Amino acid sequence: MSIYRDRTAELEALLRERIVIIDGAMGTMIQTYKLEESAYRCERFREWRKDLKGNNDLLNVTRPEIIEEIHRKYLEAGADIIETNTFNSQAISLADYGMESLAYELSKAGAECARRAADTVMSAQPGRTCFVAGALGPTTRTSSISTDVNNAAARGVTYDELVAAYAEQVRGLLDGGADALLVETIFDTLNAKAAFFAIEKYFDEHDAACP
Repeated sequence: MSIYRDRTAELEALLRERIVIIDGAMGTMIQTYKLEESAYRCERFREWRKDLKGNNDLLNVTRPEIIEEIHRKYLEAGADIIETNTFNSQAISLADYGMESLAYELSKAGAECARRAADTVMSAQPGRTCFVAGALGPTTRTSSISTDVNNAAARGVTYDELVAAYAEQVRGLLDGGADALLVETIFDTLNAKAAFFAIEKYFDEHDAACP
């Protein structure tokens, strides 16, 4: 069951007062921890058949303390909004690791890491308002650009497949406590359209307003 609550009014009020600061990059922060491949696996994925180093979203479940710490550092540095570590937490990107079935779990866990960090900082600093933005990346496939120079009609993914993948991710992010949704790093406008359509579809089905 989703724990999403509409915080639009709070964000709009803050924006009327001052410039609102969003956090910085997640990937480069993760690199500072110099994690070995085994750190991505932990015990749960010890026998996984593919190399998992670089699957940063997997750390939401295998090393959540690291992701939460990074979020907290950004908040303590002055960020008002933190983006979830879910850039690739949808079935299309996770297929590169054979982890399509983990899309919802990683999205939800990513939002939960950010939510814990935001709640911790707000508890320590009464009157502080922090927001969690659920990040939806572009996926590793393109729906409007040919993947074959000899076939202009070739595509890496269909629009319907993108909508389905994004819809699952949206559900996980909101169930994990995201306050808003952020479609980021757009390299294919049709992919982005699919993401926005999936978001609107989710909120239409749940009779709520898009954050």
